[in-house]
Amino acid sequence: MHRIPAYIILFLMLALIQIFLLNNLMAGAFFCPLIYVAFIILLPLDTPPIVMLGCALAMGVTMDTTMGIAGLNTAATLPIAFFRPNILGLLSAHDEHRDDGIPSPKRMGVNLFWSYLVAMILIHHTLFFVLEALSWGHVGRTLLRILCSGATTTLLAWLTARLFTNKYSTRK
Repeated sequence: MHRIPAYIILFLMLALIQIFLLNNLMAGAFFCPLIYVAFIILLPLDTPPIVMLGCALAMGVTMDTTMGIAGLNTAATLPIAFFRPNILGLLSAHDEHRDDGIPSPKRMGVNLFWSYLVAMILIHHTLFFVLEALSWGHVGRTLLRILCSGATTTLLAWLTARLFTNKYSTRK
């Protein structure tokens, strides 16, 4: 409850960076970083599922409205919020991720956090770009877009996580 203002600011900052900077950045057809997904990745580990889905819906609808894409961001963001506990369960051999805390390299360990970050972004980007293409005719191009955009988004999300989690204790 005490972190709600920080998460509201994180939501606004990621949405504004995506809308005003990354959407207008002409880095080619293969580099389309979608940093707003870091908001879902960085929500506290004990966030109730309904709140997680509500946050994903809010971020997806915000991005759809500003990008002019009817439902594509929402359709890619809701599944990662839904499957997040399962992804954490698959990646972690112990139940440490179930207690309160912010996902971070310090809290989860660098390797586990990287795996979690890559898995969430890979699922999101796969859904996003496959739904965007809606064709098997350009599978190679779609895979290249998933990989290039995913790598760029992963680096930006890592930096966001480092900046956001440094000011909080990881077990607060």
